[in-house]
Amino acid sequence: MAEESHKLIANNKKAYHEYFLEELYEAGIELKGTEVKALRTGKCSIKESYIRIENGEVIILQMHISPYEKGNIFNRDPLRPRKLLLHKSEILKLQQKIKEKGFTLVPVEVYFKDSRVKVKIALARGKKLYDKRADIAKKDAKREAAREFKQSIR
Repeated sequence: MAEESHKLIANNKKAYHEYFLEELYEAGIELKGTEVKALRTGKCSIKESYIRIENGEVIILQMHISPYEKGNIFNRDPLRPRKLLLHKSEILKLQQKIKEKGFTLVPVEVYFKDSRVKVKIALARGKKLYDKRADIAKKDAKREAAREFKQSIR
């Protein structure tokens, strides 16, 4: 079986902090004009983006793809809504889950899989403030343990 190459374009670290990620899905994205060339240069941000399901279509909003410098008239609006490509059964399943209390869809990362642009989206449940504090405490404890271990080796 052939190895698949993954090249990360953008990562949403905020999603890991703000949400419990329940299920992950891989979706294609409908791009126009010079957007792929802009993505090849790594000009993408998904920090403030979110996902909605409208009329049976999954749409990512507020995803910023900077205009390609050499693109002139073919450049599109950097914040335009973009359609995500998923199977109908996946969309229906996601719609049912979103109707449940507390679930939302968030983009986690954008990457190249071979020559195609893919978006990893997560079905997520929002964290409460005390959950975030607990995660920060665990991370600090882990960092402190690693530091102590490093000290004991020397």
